[in-house]
Amino acid sequence: MKITSSLTRALCTAALLSTAAISSGTAFAQTPAPKAGAAPAAAAAAPTAASQSAWVKLCEKGTVMAKDKDGKEIKEDHTICLTHHERIDASSGIVLVSAAIRQVDEGKNPLLMVMVPLGMAIAPGVQVGVYPKDMWEKIQKGEKVDDSKLVPLKMAYILCHSAGCTGEIDATPEMLNDLKTNGGIIVYAISGNGQPVAFPIPLTGFDNALAGAPADNQEYSKQRRALMQQIAENQQKVIEEYRKQNDELQKSQGQLGKGAAPAAGAAPKAAAPAAPAPAKK
Repeated sequence: MKITSSLTRALCTAALLSTAAISSGTAFAQTPAPKAGAAPAAAAAAPTAASQSAWVKLCEKGTVMAKDKDGKEIKEDHTICLTHHERIDASSGIVLVSAAIRQVDEGKNPLLMVMVPLGMAIAPGVQVGVYPKDMWEKIQKGEKVDDSKLVPLKMAYILCHSAGCTGEIDATPEMLNDLKTNGGIIVYAISGNGQPVAFPIPLTGFDNALAGAPADNQEYSKQRRALMQQIAENQQKVIEEYRKQNDELQKSQGQLGKGAAPAAGAAPKAAAPAAPAPAKK
């Protein structure tokens, strides 16, 4: 799966959406559902540049089982940090794409991890293109870019679960430097029907988030729950509006169906069209 400029333009410039930040230092990006008739590949729209960070760092302590030099299992305590970004579909709350740098014990063996929704073809895996700032700005504007010289990062899926499928690759110092200094990345996958799908992710604030102190986990969880509640409330409003419109339509059809009963023996006549309402003076 080769990254080409035509693929970039087709998948990333159909609709450009801004990042919706919840608060400084903690941001979630929301992607509105595509309009009816929109190409499926354009559903993951590229975000415009944002002044606030599109990334957040979260850390927690955990215990894992390991083996000592003699092969005996022992418990080890580690601090695991994820500097990550996630893009959420505003109509359903589904995570469309997420990316993270996973670090154990202050930067040991970092990994770049990406997650895409279920329904992607497993065999091709995913590729990640890292775009310089000038090219990223052009992509957001829908302008033509020549990315033929970019070398994509290739990774295989290592795990699939209810939220999506995840791939990972070692994050070398060179890769981390690229992520710190460039404009954005695009995660490329192949859907189950063989169509390429692109998931753009801005790198705004990545450098500061990676080097900075972690966010408060409880506050982050609180804000994320609030976001999901907001999405659920919006879904309920849409459902109620649909029911209201459906009820009004059924009432209208019922009124049109009413009329005087035809005389005995007379052939039924086609219902006359309703007279237009008189124009207001």
